[in-house]
Amino acid sequence: MKLPKTRKTYCPKCKKHTEHKVAEAKKRTMGTAHPLGYGSKIRARKRGRMGMGSMGRYSKKPGSKFKMTGKKQTKKIDLRYTCTVCKKSHTVGKAWRAKKVEFK
Repeated sequence: MKLPKTRKTYCPKCKKHTEHKVAEAKKRTMGTAHPLGYGSKIRARKRGRMGMGSMGRYSKKPGSKFKMTGKKQTKKIDLRYTCTVCKKSHTVGKAWRAKKVEFK
């Protein structure tokens, strides 16, 4: 996939549209992005519970029924925009899969 090296887009720091340099950043997984997030703590607490009755998907052993095999062909790509005016960088939430990203 070919993308331009620079792009005019909104800078949250300058609060206006400025020229940005575009760079590639690999999408972080849930474990590295928010390891101590609210949802992670809830899931850990439910996994550790002992007692009677079913706890839905938390009571099943990992890989018991629906085991995915093989690895994905591509990684998710995030674009990191660096403002040429204030030099702050930010990402836009959308990430997509691509084998190769090329900046022209």
